[in-house]
Amino acid sequence: MARKSRRTTSAVRSAVRTRVRQATAPKKASGGAPSPVPQAHGRFDYSPIVDRPPLRWPNGARVALWVIPNIEHFLFDRPSTSISGATTGLRPDVLNYSWRDYGNRVGAWRCLELFDQLGLPAAAIVNTALAEHAPELVAACVARGDELVGHGHSNAERQGGMAEADERALLLFCRQRLAAAAGGHAPEGWLSPWISESRLTPDLLAETGWRYTLDWCHDDQPLALRTRSGQPLWSVPYPQELNDIPMIVARKLDMKDFAQMIVDNLEEMLEQARSAPLVMGIALHPYIVGQPYRLRHLRRVLERVAAARDRGALWVTTPGAVCAHAERMLPEGAR
Repeated sequence: MARKSRRTTSAVRSAVRTRVRQATAPKKASGGAPSPVPQAHGRFDYSPIVDRPPLRWPNGARVALWVIPNIEHFLFDRPSTSISGATTGLRPDVLNYSWRDYGNRVGAWRCLELFDQLGLPAAAIVNTALAEHAPELVAACVARGDELVGHGHSNAERQGGMAEADERALLLFCRQRLAAAAGGHAPEGWLSPWISESRLTPDLLAETGWRYTLDWCHDDQPLALRTRSGQPLWSVPYPQELNDIPMIVARKLDMKDFAQMIVDNLEEMLEQARSAPLVMGIALHPYIVGQPYRLRHLRRVLERVAAARDRGALWVTTPGAVCAHAERMLPEGAR
């Protein structure tokens, strides 16, 4: 029955591809020339997940999962992008600044303790300002063997509006500063603060030594982006749904519901990954999930993750390891 089902699925996909080619063939305008195509980003081609070259995770795992503490710093002397809207635009914004700083002083440490208890690696997304503001916290991540991912200098500043020279300087500075904090090991991955990109960000990342970006949330598998230098910049999936800020802060989801959402996503991905291995990230901000009543629910979720890892269903890893594995499996680059 399973073989018949796979043959049927393959036939359906073939028929769909034929119809798509027919439907998307260039249409002739009244003068005989093809109709204009809207401007695209040009970073990669469309590729349906059901029709790709094979990708396999180590030891036969179906899902590569990574845990993502976002360790951020905001400036005290200027208005921050507000989370508690009642204080929008204040200078200083004591409520938002101190709420976020709770994550660095308390919440992140509780998260690291939990990761230690369950033997989970993490990819710490770090503003370089933390190397001065909370050096002990950055050092603790390094001591655990966690991967450091660049995240701008401060989350009070957006990257997308920068001039090319300023953006290049930022990328170089952050790479050098995190390398110093990690004992000389240069970081490979980048997430733009507030995921604010300029038109040139992928090009500049590739040109300044970064290997992958987390900015694009368009897929459940890694792929290489095209850049103007010809050097590929890999895109590793970063979650906008399994992310406590949009779910808990913006959409007012209770932590118990957010926790169940993560469990449901994991179980469904394990089912979907029978045909194609997938990537799942869990994005956490310690000033949110590090609150004790929320951490209790996170503990329950990560215990499920550890159990799935122990039975071989999950490869619990880091985005850098996912990128390196994808490079070996898919050396031809962009899709």
